[in-house]
Amino acid sequence: RKDTGMLSYKEHLPVSQVVVGDVDRPGSEAKISVGPVRCQGDRNYWNAASFVTSSSYLHFSTFQGETSADISFYFKTSASDGVFLENLGNTDFIKLELKSATEVSFSFDVGNGPVEIVVRSPNQLNDDQWHRVNAERNVKQASLQVDQLPLEIRKAPTEGHTRLELYSQLYVGAAGGQRGFLGCIRSLRMNGVTLDLEERAKVTPGVKPGCSGHCTSYGMYCANGGKCVEKYNGYSCDCSKTAYDGPFCIKDVGAFFEEGMWLRYNFHSPGTSMKDLVSRTLLSSADPEITAPDLSLNKEELSFSFSTTKSPCVLLYISSYTQDFMAVLVKPSGNLQIRYSLGGTKEPYNIDVDHRNMANGQPHTVNITRNGRDIVLQLDHYPPTSYSLPTASDIQFNSPKALFLGKVIEIGKIDQDIYKYNTPGFTGCLSRVQFNQIAPLKAALRPTNASSHVHIQGELVESNCGASPLTIPPMSAATDPWHLDSASADFPYNGQAIGDGVNRNSAIIGGVIAVVIFTILCTLVFLIRYMFRHKGTYHTNEAKGAESAESADAAIMNNDPNFTETIDESKKEWLI
Repeated sequence: RKDTGMLSYKEHLPVSQVVVGDVDRPGSEAKISVGPVRCQGDRNYWNAASFVTSSSYLHFSTFQGETSADISFYFKTSASDGVFLENLGNTDFIKLELKSATEVSFSFDVGNGPVEIVVRSPNQLNDDQWHRVNAERNVKQASLQVDQLPLEIRKAPTEGHTRLELYSQLYVGAAGGQRGFLGCIRSLRMNGVTLDLEERAKVTPGVKPGCSGHCTSYGMYCANGGKCVEKYNGYSCDCSKTAYDGPFCIKDVGAFFEEGMWLRYNFHSPGTSMKDLVSRTLLSSADPEITAPDLSLNKEELSFSFSTTKSPCVLLYISSYTQDFMAVLVKPSGNLQIRYSLGGTKEPYNIDVDHRNMANGQPHTVNITRNGRDIVLQLDHYPPTSYSLPTASDIQFNSPKALFLGKVIEIGKIDQDIYKYNTPGFTGCLSRVQFNQIAPLKAALRPTNASSHVHIQGELVESNCGASPLTIPPMSAATDPWHLDSASADFPYNGQAIGDGVNRNSAIIGGVIAVVIFTILCTLVFLIRYMFRHKGTYHTNEAKGAESAESADAAIMNNDPNFTETIDESKKEWLI
């Protein structure tokens, strides 16, 4: 009747969804009230550091805990073991570590021999959730507690040493060549003093301040519905719920189908009761409506790509334990047809895509989404088109049974057109087939938990020949500068237009050749000028007979008869 509580962890914020169940029962109602929001705590409570390698560590001054030691902290990790902290003396030491995925150990030696206290958890401690550790030691006893598990206590001997004498630095993380802790530690308090992990992590390689995940910054690189999985030295993409593979879920998983070959994916394993199917997530999407108690689908999401040159054929068929079915066909004309039969009408509801030949050997992408009566179809990169089931049609796909690729091999009555298209079968490539969260081709080609649902007739050869290449979607008419709205558009040249593709190609080739020739000529001119820039002829006024004259002056006088007169007229010398 009432559900209240406090949100104790920052990771649980923000609250993005409130789910209220049991609302379909007559008289059932729910009331939600959000009280005043109060945030409390201190900075030290979230003072944290991330250890990203097994050799990473932080060091602090020697722990002063001769007669009393009180250590507490929180940790979260996905690793199975690692040292939390350690401080050494000559023979004395104190150490806290994660010994296994279910064990935390507190060990020390004050001179009477090593003492170890172990807390064993019934649940995994490396579940990437916060867990609290509290270790105490005094002259009378030592204790260790993890989360709310029972406190483990070890009495101190009545005689012997009682003082813990340490001299080395306190190491948080790897120490002495041991495998260090991989994960996050926060709110580390030693005898009431909170160690500033964040500040020390800022100047320490291999350790990062805080526990903010890599997925916050890089999660968008997990494409096609892949889920980002946090790791302490990076991240990975979980592609198990997608029809893709690879580090970032972008590699298509597809196969080539020879004539007569087919694949069947059963929505429930052999020996599984129908009610057990409800709890399975293979058929469900994130929406709880997908797994209704009567095994009905109110919505589907189907996507795949294919290429073929033969028609007619059946690309995909989904059967049921009733007369309901869904099919994607290629008609004899090469056009695509989507066929729904959900009951309530005499004939199936057909969506015919008559304006495009899909059996042209090129890869084509098909995306079909149905939500109740509304159907959205998108082919390749063209805009989506909306359709609606007839008013008389049911909107629930009752009791889905199996999904077929390439050919339909089903017991019972089959639609007559599908029966005709079923022979000889699909020949070509299918890729990235996904129905809700089911990827039948991937289940067949990759060993997964869903592989037991798959039955194959023939040899399935992996190939990405059905994968669509990356192409640029067509521009809209509003932004396309070459788009002509009507015949009234004026051309700047009204002469004879180029009539066919041959002339157009010739014009393009001629233009390219002209550009190449012009470029070659320019290059030659440049090279000639460069080669001869230091060569050439020049003219001087050197007197004739200079070779046989005794000196340059004599050569001038022999060559110029007026030169003697000039000398006579200028016998006077002036000194300036």
